Amino acid sequence: MSKGERWHALLEMLAAEGRLDVEETAAALDVSSATIRRDLDELAEQRMLVRTRGGAVAHGVSYELPLRYKSSRHATEKQRIAAAAVELVGDGDVVGLNGGTTTTEVARALSLRAAGGRRGAPATDGTAPVFTVVTNALNIAGELAVRPQVKLVVTGGVARPQTYELVGPLTAGVLNEVVLDVAVLGVDGLDPRLGVMTRQEDEASISRLFAERAQRVVVVTDSSKLGKRAFARICGLDAVDVVVTDSAAPADLVARLDGIGIKVVTV
Repeated sequence: MSKGERWHALLEMLAAEGRLDVEETAAALDVSSATIRRDLDELAEQRMLVRTRGGAVAHGVSYELPLRYKSSRHATEKQRIAAAAVELVGDGDVVGLNGGTTTTEVARALSLRAAGGRRGAPATDGTAPVFTVVTNALNIAGELAVRPQVKLVVTGGVARPQTYELVGPLTAGVLNEVVLDVAVLGVDGLDPRLGVMTRQEDEASISRLFAERAQRVVVVTDSSKLGKRAFARICGLDAVDVVVTDSAAPADLVARLDGIGIKVVTV
């Protein structure tokens, strides 16, 4: 198990349990206690948890809001999709993230990479952010606010309690003033003719703005959303550069997307 994989596993266990014991965690991950102590020390230095005698506890708000998402379907696929999406982001990029379970995993993967948890990624002393993240999702903001390696911009707006997303004119006002290198969008449907969609029209209009302000648009979705429709259209497929999904994606749809110039990454 690589360092990045251990860090991801540790944070997932911490989110589920609220605290970690060094000896129990070492046994669960089949590594030495010394390795777990070093990992916890490094994660504490990055303000991703709080060290205690013999273990660690969650760092304030950083795992409170996102717990609502822990029961989401296709969780393993979404983590793999997020890891692949982060590989498409360059150091120093300005990244837009809308709300959703998959983009929440993207935010976590970005945090790990910025903190040096990914093999080969440069560690940082916290003085210079590795990424700038612009988001309208309160839960993503809650996770990234304590990450010194990430410059966080939150749009403002009216909160939708069902999805933690900020919407409305205040949200649009901020997005109209920024330029993104890449927008990573979670969606509720992707139809070859109609494009990408979500369930709520106010969220769709904000996601459309993310796409318009970005140089590249990456759609992250598990295969259950492919070929499906939802109520509100975000944008057409001509605005999408990459789709990252899981290996159960229908081959005919993948071929169709590839035929119109959209890169499809399956994991």
